Amino acid sequence: MSATPSPDARARSGVRAPRPGKTQLRVGRLVKAHGLKGALKLELYTDDPDGRFVPGAAFILQVPDSSEWFGKTVTVREFRWMNSHPVVFFDGVEDRTGADSLVRAILWIDQDDAAPAEDDAWFDHQLVGLDVVREGQSVGRVVRVDHLPAQDLLIVKAGEREVLVPFVSAIVPEVDVHGGRVVVTPPNGLFEDLVDDDPEPAPTAPGTEDDETDDETDER
Repeated sequence: MSATPSPDARARSGVRAPRPGKTQLRVGRLVKAHGLKGALKLELYTDDPDGRFVPGAAFILQVPDSSEWFGKTVTVREFRWMNSHPVVFFDGVEDRTGADSLVRAILWIDQDDAAPAEDDAWFDHQLVGLDVVREGQSVGRVVRVDHLPAQDLLIVKAGEREVLVPFVSAIVPEVDVHGGRVVVTPPNGLFEDLVDDDPEPAPTAPGTEDDETDDETDER
């Protein structure tokens, strides 16, 4: 089945976690302790933090084997914005010492817990690897998705170069995950040197006549 992304649809950030048999999505990284009451600043890998970091939400931790948190999960107690920075509190983390022990931990969730609610939203790993089709012909393959403040970009490997394709409905009118492709209608110039135009004839050398004989042409 295919779906059409609206201009406001955002690709859901995520990558495959290094756990066999499990597809997991990375949603954040704990950057530093904030204050004295166990708060931590977040680096977000999701475009819906207010919906993801709700009280009671649990996250799998990626930490070194030597960490006291290895093999454990954390549960959100509170999420808030402080001076435009996302900050999270976890159950059982009551002071700065506890928060410091979680710095640099990466937060993951199982994909089953994060299915997009909208028909026009996809996770990054669903888009990576799709053929990019323009006017019925494949022009490349999606190799990654970049999330910028203004919009998402599909990074398309086209020959020996990468093309940055804005992930908006005007340029990407169709996403067919099951069919393994996205259809693009890019503006002129985006894939310009990939189009097989008829080559221009070589210019005629000065003094060369169209009716030259074969003998004259073969002279050295």
